[in-house]
Formats: sequence, structure tokens, C-alpha cells
Amino acid sequence: MAAMGVSIRQVQKKYASAQHGEVLALSDCSIDIRPNEFFVLVGPSGCGKTTLLNVIAGFDTLTAGTVALGDRLISAPDVRLGPGPDRMVVFQHGGLFPWMTVLENVCYGPVVQGQMGQAEAREKARSMLAMVGLAGIERRYPGEVSSGMRRRVEIMRALIGRPQILLMDEPFRALDAITKAVVQDFLLRLFDTHPHTVFFITHDLIEALFLGDRVGVMTTRPGRVKTVFDVDIPRPRSTRVLASEEFLRLKRDVTDAVHDEAIKAFEAGEREAAR
Repeated sequence: MAAMGVSIRQVQKKYASAQHGEVLALSDCSIDIRPNEFFVLVGPSGCGKTTLLNVIAGFDTLTAGTVALGDRLISAPDVRLGPGPDRMVVFQHGGLFPWMTVLENVCYGPVVQGQMGQAEAREKARSMLAMVGLAGIERRYPGEVSSGMRRRVEIMRALIGRPQILLMDEPFRALDAITKAVVQDFLLRLFDTHPHTVFFITHDLIEALFLGDRVGVMTTRPGRVKTVFDVDIPRPRSTRVLASEEFLRLKRDVTDAVHDEAIKAFEAGEREAAR
């Protein structure tokens, strides 16, 4: 499948909460993610980042607004295109099947979805694992390899079917600092050699600016995209860019934007707790 952009228009999402009644999670949320763009979304906890990702993935519905993948409507109040191989997700806590080998995990999706036969999928999986330095671990189980290897396997599993967009929900949050840096570098090199449309959620502002072409900042709940920063730092990137004047300037600007919303979120949480 060719990479496609995502058009999010005036999205609204309400849900029922036993504690707080009806909650407005997203309101008037609009953004365009360009084809083959690495778009990163940051914002305070509870602002609706994951809710928006779930809508794009087909896991959740909308109350109002539309989401289109390319020229195809995938979500609206009366439309819900469920999860499929065109939109693959890499989750925060991982999703590898522990009873399957690495090779079986990578092959599983395209075989079950009828995209490939078993032999074709196994050949493709071996090639992709070798491409990212994982040749030789095909017969191991997820519990037998490092956390960094598991993250790379999960990304390869998501990409083997050539999705139109890769959705990543804080995929490196649980990693230690050294492993996180290694996997970030891997993802950058993979993106440079095989561009994809990527929608990436994180709380880590350095990670956001290091990886992204653009970084969007969400408001506190109800979430909408407050502002978008262009990350005008050439690719390929290395950790040297972290000390550059442009990176430090962007970090200050994004930090200020997120800090303002975090204060609002904290104050709103205090008011809710006092009810």
C-alpha cells in the first residue's frame, strides 16, 4: 500500500464516565498529517491523544467530525471503518504473542488477513528482520530477547503488510534511557530509508523533536490541536542535533506551549477531585 495522509476535521468525542458523567474528550480537533510525514503529538495526560489515535485506528467512534485516510472516509458519527492492515498500531506495552516465535509474530498479520501466503510471509519477515539487525533470532520467543529487540520486532510486524499509516502510542515509554536511544536511532534510520506516514504519541518532548517532522501540541481536555511546530532540522539526524541552537530553541518553545496546558490540566484535575 502507498503511504497516505490523514485529514482530521472538527472531531468531537464524548464518552460516559461513572464518576464524572458525560466527558468531552475531544472538541473541534482538526489537523492534517501529510503523506510520508513523521507527525508527533504531545500534550498533558488525559488530553485525548490516545483517544484520537484510537479513532484513526478504528478502535473507537466519533461523536462529530470526520477522519479521512487519503480520499477515503474512515470515521464519522455514522461511519466506522474497523481496524485493518492499512492502519497498524505499535502499542505502549507491546503486543507480541509470547507463545509465538519472533518469526511467527511478524508473519501472523499478513497471513491471517490474507495478504500473503505462509511461505511468502516467512521469506519477507526474514528479510525485514535481517534488514534491522535481527537475523538469527527468528526462532526465539519474545521473552528470550531484550526489550529493544522486542520493540524492533513489533515495528517490523506492523510494517510487513505495508500499511498506509503507522500509529505509535508511546512505544518507547517503558524502555530504559540507553535502550530508548538505540531504538529511536533505529526508527530514524528506518524512516529515512523507507519513508512512511507516522502518527506518534509521546510525553517526551526531546523524543518528539528528535523524531518528528512536525510536532503538534494538544490542549487540556477537551483536546484539540493548539499549535504545530515545524522541526526544521535536516535528516538524517544524529544525537548531535540535540545540542544545536535550532533544537534548543524549539525545545524551549514546545516546552512553554505544553507547560501552559499542563498547568490548566492540573487545575482542572484539582477541581474534579474536590467535587
